[in-house]
Amino acid sequence: MCPVKLMTIIVNDKMQKGYRYTLVAPMGRDFDPEFAPELTPKEMLRLGVFGGKYMTDRTKEFPADWFVGAKLSLRGHDSTLNYFGVSASQPLSIWRSKGWIAPEDPRGWFQWYCRYYLGRRIAEEDARQIRRWKAMRRHVRQIERNCERGDFTCRPRQRQALLQWAYDSRNL
Repeated sequence: MCPVKLMTIIVNDKMQKGYRYTLVAPMGRDFDPEFAPELTPKEMLRLGVFGGKYMTDRTKEFPADWFVGAKLSLRGHDSTLNYFGVSASQPLSIWRSKGWIAPEDPRGWFQWYCRYYLGRRIAEEDARQIRRWKAMRRHVRQIERNCERGDFTCRPRQRQALLQWAYDSRNL
């Protein structure tokens, strides 16, 4: 195994000024054994998630190839860009009110996942976000119990939500 070359990322955007984090794991590897996402951030962006609005001002923080073919909207949330063509997102204000947003990742779970995928590790926050990711399995079970395999007209909002949590609901 190759040693990881530590790299520090400095973030200056609309939601974070001077935030620094260090990449301590190889990109896309050395995940917690409890965390096995089915989609990479790059795949999610290409499929269409978050109405195309989530990452439009963060392209410099992440690898350029993540954005090749990504379904992004510069004009605002556009659910037609989502893979299932429906909105499955709640406003950030709801996420904040429920305490789901951590200071390290003011945009929420997907921002955490992108940074985790790059190689950032924050033990306590990683454990919290992985617990939240695992809790989404209940939606997988609901689709499996209530839908014919491959029937994308059955529970499209749940399917879209699962895509936004790195579960490949196209396979259900």
